[in-house]
Amino acid sequence: MTPNPNQNLSALEKRITSCTLCPRLVEWREETARTKRRAYMDCDYWGKPVPGFGDPIAEVLVVGLAPGAHGSNRTGRQFTGDASGSFLFPALHRAGFSSQPEAYGRDDELKLQNMFISALCRCAPPDNKPSREEMMACRPFLEEELNQLSSSGLKVIVALGKIAFDEVVKIYKGRGRALEKVKFGHGAVLKLGQDPAWLIGSYHPSRQNTQTGRLTTPMFDQIWSLALEKIL
Repeated sequence: MTPNPNQNLSALEKRITSCTLCPRLVEWREETARTKRRAYMDCDYWGKPVPGFGDPIAEVLVVGLAPGAHGSNRTGRQFTGDASGSFLFPALHRAGFSSQPEAYGRDDELKLQNMFISALCRCAPPDNKPSREEMMACRPFLEEELNQLSSSGLKVIVALGKIAFDEVVKIYKGRGRALEKVKFGHGAVLKLGQDPAWLIGSYHPSRQNTQTGRLTTPMFDQIWSLALEKIL
């Protein structure tokens, strides 16, 4: 019987959302969910590890760093409910990857086409800074997503930020792939080989980048145009 990609990713999601490997992150995500932010006092926070989501046979995988304390840690879906998502999803909608330009919560009916969104770490870290040990503890989840998506035809990984870019490179070097040395930068492209074939680097759509002009709308649109070119 042919494996069902959706069932495989659903089983992985259950394991991710029940993870308690990192005591510091468990304490932080749950305390944040209890105390909340004033603007969201009436909201029920997710307060658990945040799984990836999207098309189970996607050709494009987006990798971020970690959930935001009052974004994904509140909504339970990657890049949903914060400033980064407010910049990301309109761009994905313009490129044809997202069914709608706004992302509010897990029940807002947003669908991704030919794209899956994930992260290095699944728990919101204090100051948005997971430790090296926490990233390593969480990395097997990303590696399993890579395996499952690659078996279904993954072609492109878009890494949002230098840390995500460097960690993806480390994963594939650890798998024995001979990779040329490519320095992270916005629009940096590294050939990975096959399944997936390409890694694209992008500045992270954080408020620090978008409000300072380091990352502009045209710059971000170029990333998704490049991803589309690579899957044709």
